[in-house]
Amino acid sequence: MAFDYAQYMRPGKLPHIWCPGCAHGIVMKSIIRAIDREQLDKDNTVLVSGIGCASRMPGYVDFNTLHTTHGRALGFATGVKMAKPSMDVIVVSGDGDALAIGGNHFIHSCRRNINITLIVFNNNIYGMTGGQFSPTTPHGKLASTTPYGNPDYAFDVVDLAIGAGASYVARGTAYHSVPLTRLIADGIAHRGFSVIDALCTCPTTYGRRNKLGSATDMLLWFKGNTVGKKIVDKKPEKAEGKIVTGVFRQDEKPEYCDEYAKIIEKVSD
Repeated sequence: MAFDYAQYMRPGKLPHIWCPGCAHGIVMKSIIRAIDREQLDKDNTVLVSGIGCASRMPGYVDFNTLHTTHGRALGFATGVKMAKPSMDVIVVSGDGDALAIGGNHFIHSCRRNINITLIVFNNNIYGMTGGQFSPTTPHGKLASTTPYGNPDYAFDVVDLAIGAGASYVARGTAYHSVPLTRLIADGIAHRGFSVIDALCTCPTTYGRRNKLGSATDMLLWFKGNTVGKKIVDKKPEKAEGKIVTGVFRQDEKPEYCDEYAKIIEKVSD
């Protein structure tokens, strides 16, 4: 039986306005499937976004949603979670939204280990606002603001999240949509701050400028240039020249709302 996406979508909101070939729709489907897999109550689920291409998702899905200011999605999500700890809070954010103007919120959300799931729609560019380079644009690649090549070196979302203290950290790709669904579902199920680096494609403002071929070519690139962490753990040499995908951290540690509740109880005695 075909999966019924309609049960999770707002009536009359499709077709979406993402560019033809954009992989954001694939990541959105993986998120919806993950929510279904974890059997989250739609009325008890909050989807929060900032500004950017990924921020269109709250307008399409039938949950409680917040479309907030640029880079502040995790700040708003933290407020929701602190006010209503029983709610399932999921944040969708682009690489610029999450790691540039939102970078401070990112590292402190990781540090606090608050029970929120963040999916970074990582397409290496500011796609919506004109193709400026972002914190994940690879060194030497072209963007509207780096027409002669990006002089900066990119953040590794996984390394940054682990270093800042997130207790669940994973990476998947839009090409590998079924494994990506599992990674997101496991992140939702994990009690603590979860970061899923969802590698996706922007054929319009990144692919064209860098002559990466068609939207299909860009997705197929993930097929030939990624390797699973379980393989690398057994044979480290397999990581040479590849992007490693899978679960990089899954630790049990005190969750922020639980710790805050202890303080409230202590001062209330």
